[in-house]
Amino acid sequence: METAEESTDHRIQMWAPVGQAVALLLGPYAEVVLHDPDTDRILAIWNPMGSRSPGDPSLLGELDRLDPSARDVFGPYEKLLADGRRLSSVSAVLREPDGKAAAVLCVNLDRTPLEQAAAVLSAFGAPQTPRPEPLFEQDWNERVQHIVGAYVRECGRPIERLTRSDRLAVLARLDGAKVFAVRRATPVVAAALRVSRSTLYGLLAELRASSTKGNTP
Repeated sequence: METAEESTDHRIQMWAPVGQAVALLLGPYAEVVLHDPDTDRILAIWNPMGSRSPGDPSLLGELDRLDPSARDVFGPYEKLLADGRRLSSVSAVLREPDGKAAAVLCVNLDRTPLEQAAAVLSAFGAPQTPRPEPLFEQDWNERVQHIVGAYVRECGRPIERLTRSDRLAVLARLDGAKVFAVRRATPVVAAALRVSRSTLYGLLAELRASSTKGNTP
């Protein structure tokens, strides 16, 4: 709900629907503030997180020290409330048709619920002890998934975007883990790498050839 001394100001009339819409979408976790850059005072505020109200100082000098992320847009940048809550804030300069800055619209998003949810999810899914290798010594299928998955996480690319060099590196790890000593491993590895069996055989031949060259005195 808008809190303003007066709603006759044309800037409030023009931008109130925007402020209300953002506040409704992100409320009760977002504060939306419309500032007057000429008087450095608050024109209107929706979902106030503190005691600020229209007419209070805006203290927008901080924008002068920020690098814009786009023309007339600053942030997201971090703010802290006195109670320790962290906010992600973004500010946009709103201009008249002649280019004059008419107002500044700021959105302050309380990150507390997001941080709490992230902490819960992280704790819920996080392993508490090292992987018990004896349980997986004989499970070569699990070993394939683990080795391929570990490489994908290390390189930061989805498996479909692995390069030829990447696949050779994965195959070298699988070979070192004696996966290919298992009779039925080839189709499982091909499926894990999402390549055809013929492609896998070609990569294995290339890997073995480079290994033989490397071992040649």
